[in-house]
Amino acid sequence: MSARIWAFLDWCCFGPPSTRAGTLGLVLRVLRYPYAVVRDLWRGAINLRAMGLVYTTLLSIIPLVAFSFAILKLFGAHRDLEPIVYEFFRPVGGAAAGELASRVVKFAARVSGVVGTLGFALLAWTLLGTIKKVEDSFNFLWRVDHPRSFGRRIAEYLSLIVMGPLLLGGFIGLSHAALASGPMQEVVRLPVLDRLAGFGIRLAPYAMVTAFFTGLYMFIPNTRVQWRPALIGALVGGVLWAAVGKMFTAFVVYSTRLTIVYAGFAFVVAALLWTYFGWLILLAGAQLSFYIQNPAYLRLGLQELRLSSVELEQLALKLMYFAGRAHVNGEPRWTVDRLAAELGLPGIAVAQVSASLERAGLLIVRQNDELVPARDIGRIRVCDILEIARNQRSGHFAPRNVAIPPVDRLLAAIDEARRNRCGDLTLRDLVEEVPRPSLTLAARRE
Repeated sequence: MSARIWAFLDWCCFGPPSTRAGTLGLVLRVLRYPYAVVRDLWRGAINLRAMGLVYTTLLSIIPLVAFSFAILKLFGAHRDLEPIVYEFFRPVGGAAAGELASRVVKFAARVSGVVGTLGFALLAWTLLGTIKKVEDSFNFLWRVDHPRSFGRRIAEYLSLIVMGPLLLGGFIGLSHAALASGPMQEVVRLPVLDRLAGFGIRLAPYAMVTAFFTGLYMFIPNTRVQWRPALIGALVGGVLWAAVGKMFTAFVVYSTRLTIVYAGFAFVVAALLWTYFGWLILLAGAQLSFYIQNPAYLRLGLQELRLSSVELEQLALKLMYFAGRAHVNGEPRWTVDRLAAELGLPGIAVAQVSASLERAGLLIVRQNDELVPARDIGRIRVCDILEIARNQRSGHFAPRNVAIPPVDRLLAAIDEARRNRCGDLTLRDLVEEVPRPSLTLAARRE
């Protein structure tokens, strides 16, 4: 039953109804984005990542707060750390959130004052491992195969750990100075502006969450993320954070079974549940940002891309044709993303085929993903391009070569016919071919 429902929704969002002109088609095309995110959540891959991050959060929350406490203490802003931790646990409930925030900050302050150099090194190692798992989750959502190098990871993570609390402390200090300034006090005395100031103060936590999400979406994945998709995903994530937080608070406050079953550990269980929902919201926002920047993946989702042999041959020929034509005519070079958008394919399909052609010495993929023929296109045979596309292997296993004469003869005859048909046809012949008039047009002229 559920498979039929998802098939119907897929048909509505990507089938003929979504291609129609007018309001209905526009609405269906917009609904592709929330549909794709909900579909991926339903399939469970994002949920598993969120569950794993809950465990890493338990290991890293004390080191993170301890480092932040130690750095903010240098500037006298360590007292402002507890309200920030409280905002994170707010959906658990007022009393429980206050108790959790107070315990975490006190324990972190005790840790930062007791441990020595070796202890801080172990805490830093735990924190760096947690950030790496967060990066791995974001790279998974953004289809990034190559994470940061070890040296780059250490440098960027340490700068994030140090600069994050400093920026936070500076923001808090400037906010307090602005609110305590004389002009602001004069403004607050006006009734209308007083209401606006109160509304701004209530809105500040959500603005901070949105800004925090935007920074994570832009800088954590090991790829170039545009600011608009990151901001849109962060806005949606911030709204969901607020809405789900209010609903979770109501659930905790009015649920008596949680307290009866877990007794004194009820607030700990609630904190774990909220941490899971928080990571789920954060990852869902990241997935939405990815789809906004890469709409070609909307229908594919997190499934593994599998092209047929015919599709691989067509893609290899088209890819080499576009690269060769741009090289001959002096046109702007095609990139992987631009070519994927032109062909209406996910970028990973073009990237995989271009990598196979590069390994075969027919194509060069530059650092900015520009596609350039590796040699004179007059010496690149079409049959070689087809052979590379047909002989791609997964590399997971080596099949046993079993001789079956009738099958072998048939396959050899097919290969011979293919080679005879292609002959000495080169990529230059394809690029410089003069378009032939159709038979219908020729008949009309006669």
